[in-house]
Amino acid sequence: MKITIKIKGMSCGGCRLSVENAVKRVPGVTAVAVDLEKAEAAVDYDDKKAAPADIRAAVEGAGFTAA
Repeated sequence: MKITIKIKGMSCGGCRLSVENAVKRVPGVTAVAVDLEKAEAAVDYDDKKAAPADIRAAVEGAGFTAA
């Protein structure tokens, strides 16, 4: 499955890296690409192991707002 999540609060490459690392740690996530300019993350995941709520929680756990 693929999901795109809007992210608020990112302002630099370090923020982008923090979000990517947090999302990569979610079990079932197979790929993540964060676009700082668009303020969004494109995430591929196994829907038997992860849910969109898990991915949003990881983003928020890294200190950002996920929409």
